[in-house]
Amino acid sequence: MSEHVNLQAIARLVPEGSRVLDLGCGDGALLDYLQKNRQCTGYGVEIDDHNIQACIQRGVNVIQLNLDEGLAMFADQSFDVVLQIDTLQHLRNAEVMLRETVRVGRTGILAFPNFAHWPNRMSILNGRMPVTKRLPYEWYDTPNIRVGTFADFAQLANKNDLKILDSFGLQEGQEVRLWPNLMAGTAVFKLQRAR
Repeated sequence: MSEHVNLQAIARLVPEGSRVLDLGCGDGALLDYLQKNRQCTGYGVEIDDHNIQACIQRGVNVIQLNLDEGLAMFADQSFDVVLQIDTLQHLRNAEVMLRETVRVGRTGILAFPNFAHWPNRMSILNGRMPVTKRLPYEWYDTPNIRVGTFADFAQLANKNDLKILDSFGLQEGQEVRLWPNLMAGTAVFKLQRAR
């Protein structure tokens, strides 16, 4: 249930009628939702064959592409919004893809697990890597290449001259604007290139 509510919270950030590129779109659920409920158009980018089939079954346009190879096939500002939902932590070239997100799109919306969420901190204090609903894997079998925090990402955006238009946490589908680095399992940022 909270995954669907999180999807709706992120979808609210996308203006109606936007042309959207969803990087690491998974099974296409978010782009499908945006098409049906916000009259958006666009493409998903995915590498996994199973997820590509799920996108096609949903009627979502999908391009098979390894994001670690970049977005050279897309022109500057060719989309209104570029989404990276639970993608950044899986990429080897995360900083490059962050810059590519705001090159290809007028705005970028990113969401990722916030490693500084208080239950994760408690696990670390107890000497163990966290295993939670938001980070459900053990340290030895996680698909995440890296973990980051709400505060880390704000610093990375600043380093790359990106303007943060909005930022908040999500916890069980609820927006967290007070102490999101501590109180939210998911960090959400809407940004663009600084003009």
